[in-house]
Amino acid sequence: METTWKPTTAGILTIIAGGINLIVGIIMAIIGTAFLAPLTGMWGFGLFGTPLIVLGAVSIVGGSFALKRKVWGLALAGAICALLPPPLAVLGILSIIFVSLGKPEFTNQTSIE
Repeated sequence: METTWKPTTAGILTIIAGGINLIVGIIMAIIGTAFLAPLTGMWGFGLFGTPLIVLGAVSIVGGSFALKRKVWGLALAGAICALLPPPLAVLGILSIIFVSLGKPEFTNQTSIE
C-alpha cells in the first residue's frame, strides 16, 4: 500500500500539541504547588495541571503511533486529546482529520519495533 503524508502530518501535529499540553500542565502544577498554595493556604492548586499532563502524554503516545502507522484507535485518541486546551484546538482538529483520512494505511500491530 502506498503511504501518504496524512498520518505523518497528523502525528507531528499531535506530538506538538501534546508537548505544549505537557509543558503547560507541569508549569501549572509547579506554580500551583509552590506559589499559590502557600499564599492562599489551600493545598489543591497543584492538581489543576494534572489533566493537561495526562492529555499531553496520551497525545504524544498517539502521535508516535500515527508516525509509525500502527494502532489507528490510539492515534485517533491522541488526536482527540490534542483538542484541549482551546488554543490548541486547530492542531487537534487537523490531527483528527488527517488520522481519519489516513486510516487505510494503519496496521493493528501492537508490537514495538
